[in-house]
Amino acid sequence: MKIRTLKRHFVEAFKSMGRNGWMSFASISAVTVTLLLVSVFLAILLNINYIASQIEDDVQIRAYIERTEKPDRYDAYKEELEKIGKVKTVEYQSKEEGLDELIESLGDEGEAFSSLKNENPLRDAFIIYTDKPQDTAAVAKEVEKFKFVNKVEYGKGTVEKLFKVTDVARNVGIVLVLGLVFTAMFLISNTIKLTIVTRRREIEIMKLVGATNGFIRWPFFIEGFALGVAGAVLPIVVITVGYQAIFDIVNQKLGTVFIELLPVTPLIPQLALLMILIGGVIGVWGSLTSVRKFLKI
Repeated sequence: MKIRTLKRHFVEAFKSMGRNGWMSFASISAVTVTLLLVSVFLAILLNINYIASQIEDDVQIRAYIERTEKPDRYDAYKEELEKIGKVKTVEYQSKEEGLDELIESLGDEGEAFSSLKNENPLRDAFIIYTDKPQDTAAVAKEVEKFKFVNKVEYGKGTVEKLFKVTDVARNVGIVLVLGLVFTAMFLISNTIKLTIVTRRREIEIMKLVGATNGFIRWPFFIEGFALGVAGAVLPIVVITVGYQAIFDIVNQKLGTVFIELLPVTPLIPQLALLMILIGGVIGVWGSLTSVRKFLKI
């Protein structure tokens, strides 16, 4: 296609948007509302997945060693544990390190346990991480079978409930986002179709004067893309400002160690690109499917 012809298509597309101002405004509004909902729910879903992954990654198996076992056998025991299927890593932790970790985790109150250093009641232990957090219970059962293991702890009962909650949260989020995307496709394409239906006469005249189908499609192609992208601008601004504010409150001002949100970068740039892509593709798709119907006349 010649540059002069392409330039003409762009000029015609933007002239058409101006002539049909109210319908263009309606199309952009439909895109804006639906993409705003999609971006908000997508940000929530991604953060649910991120927080769930953080919680799951903290799940570990703690295998306490019998006091009668000699330390010179620990390396061999570690190798035996590493041979269990689905085991990712095995780390040794002495009872002194275990007590230091306990005191540190309790903060100021942990100082009360400092007197235990002389007669440490804890046992040496192996800290085991699995390939997948969901394998924790199965691996723990295997670890319990070793004679050198006195006791196994992994949050039995609590861990299973945790995985169920995170799975439900993820599945519900995915269903909501997919439902919103399909709703957005339906609303946006139908609104754009309405703008083209009002120009049915214009398309018929172009056909009568001998214009090719490709020549007629191009301005509508550009117009649909422009409407979709224009409708994505406001959702991007809202999600950028809103998410930055929420991120500052949760991750910085509250200073909580229990919940950490996804960083603003690269989340927001990725969401912005996705919104532009969805808006543009749905706009083009709505325009081309509508024009095709009238080109058959």
